[in-house]
Amino acid sequence: MRGKKEIVVMKFGGTSVGDADKIRRVADRIIAAAEGGKYVVVTVSAMGDTTDRLIDLASEVTDDPSRREMDMLLSTGEQVSVAILTMAIHKKGHPCISLTGIQAGISTDDTYSNAKILSIRADRVLKELKKGNIVVIAGFQGSNSEGDITTLGRGGSDTTAVAVASALKADYCEIYTDVDGVFSTDPNIVEEASKMHSLSYDEMLELASSGAKVLHLRAVEFAKKHDVVLHVRSSFNNNEGTWVMDESKIDKRMEKPLITGVTYDTNQVKISVFELEDRPGIAASLFKEFAENDINIDLIVQNVSEKNFAAISLTIKNEDLSIAKKVLDKLGKKHVEIDPDISKISIVGAGMQTHPGVA
Repeated sequence: MRGKKEIVVMKFGGTSVGDADKIRRVADRIIAAAEGGKYVVVTVSAMGDTTDRLIDLASEVTDDPSRREMDMLLSTGEQVSVAILTMAIHKKGHPCISLTGIQAGISTDDTYSNAKILSIRADRVLKELKKGNIVVIAGFQGSNSEGDITTLGRGGSDTTAVAVASALKADYCEIYTDVDGVFSTDPNIVEEASKMHSLSYDEMLELASSGAKVLHLRAVEFAKKHDVVLHVRSSFNNNEGTWVMDESKIDKRMEKPLITGVTYDTNQVKISVFELEDRPGIAASLFKEFAENDINIDLIVQNVSEKNFAAISLTIKNEDLSIAKKVLDKLGKKHVEIDPDISKISIVGAGMQTHPGVA
């Protein structure tokens, strides 16, 4: 099918398609890529703050919505985006078709609200490309073995784009955002932040896991596993962004910089559990319950035992707090403190390993 034509996957985030004018600009960029001789597949997030508004709407009805029904609700945001963007492309005279995650053949496991992609049947997408269509796929969603809609968790549209790029054996995957690439820290906070031309998968994984929001952690993991080259760039200009790829493909630098970046994460809650019996298996039972409820623990600190009792502090994402409370109630943990007003700051850099005096 391909001949000499490149396949490129282009992903646009919510800020890039936040209103009609931005959607029209995105449509122009997509059409330019297609008219430049590429097969173009696009994945799109929900417009602006649509996901947050849908979450707020659900909270007005119940404080404990089922994850399955939340997936049914939240998946509609991306479906609106792909339909509107496809209409804009049609208006500009180019053939295009929108597909939901299910129509694009994205199969996931059964974990509602944080599903993992198991496979992608790319036949429909390839058929549409062969017809000359630009294909616009709803990000963030797929379906499980029962045919239920599932969502991939926050940032899941990045993961959709990378997974689609892998399934199509695309030449690269472009992630469009509201900044010019990956910076040494948040340029909206620190004016002196510098843009990085290229990063290895491992460097980007460290930054993403520490709170850098420009790329979703699972998307980088997927890209590394399947060797998908990423290009993070701005949707508001034509500047080259930051390339993320296997280290062997990056121009060798004489020496790694001491610090690659400084990141922060405000989406954190600290839970401290006191008066735990200091004997083998107690901490494991606590962590097991968290794992069985699909709660990912980030940081763990355990203090020194005092009078045969210990305390454990851990951090989780804000969205997992309601389920974490149920787990703690089930385990009968009464001496618990919860602090939602925390942030995590991380310093990332491969050069730190070889420089004495740098923690």
